[in-house]
Amino acid sequence: MHPTPVIQTRALTRRFGRITAVDQLDFQVEPGITYGLLGPNGSGKTTLIRLLLGILPATAGEAHVLGRRVPDRSVRAQTGYMPQATALYEDLTVRENVSFYARLHDAASASHISQAVGLVGLTERADDQVFTLSGGLKRRLSLACALVHGPALLFLDEPTVGVDPQLRVQFWEHFRSLNQQGVTILVSTHVMDEAERCHRLGLLQDGRLLAEGSAQELRQRSGKATLEEAFLRFAEGHGNEGIPP
Repeated sequence: MHPTPVIQTRALTRRFGRITAVDQLDFQVEPGITYGLLGPNGSGKTTLIRLLLGILPATAGEAHVLGRRVPDRSVRAQTGYMPQATALYEDLTVRENVSFYARLHDAASASHISQAVGLVGLTERADDQVFTLSGGLKRRLSLACALVHGPALLFLDEPTVGVDPQLRVQFWEHFRSLNQQGVTILVSTHVMDEAERCHRLGLLQDGRLLAEGSAQELRQRSGKATLEEAFLRFAEGHGNEGIPP
């Protein structure tokens, strides 16, 4: 028996005036994996994540997350979201920011907060105000805020933008650890070496799914040696009705 998908969409569409940001998208994500949305800026990655979170309403189609059609408040309680732009309170301390997000999810115990701060290596800076942190440390704090309530599903929108290579590696090691604990992760990226770390990938362009599969499967199907070349080949094939998705 196949596990019930954590995310499943049918003809999901979002338009902004004349622009179709997500175009009749059908895809699903199995539990306990990291699924990567790979595509250039403007391909629809962030819009798709916001649709799945219920932040944006769909123009057409539907999305089911954790077995419920979104938007649904009960789903939000089981999801964590790390946006591309940090949503932090600069005048509050590290601990106060994490505590605030914990209270939003009724998980404001001291142990939950301390654990989340420790997971991202900010224990020694826990009482420092956010405006004193570097950009990389703020990204760590954003991740702690997304994780503090122990979500079953984690949405990460370009989580390593502006962080140094060592921190990127630490982030991805932690993501894999979360998978081992049963947490499902949907991550958007346009960085090819990060895409290689995902269990499965969805290649997005102009709001459409060009192809899906593991990095190795996508390279094999495209006949290309690198994931970047594979993406370009699928994009070319899509425009010419060549390689099927």
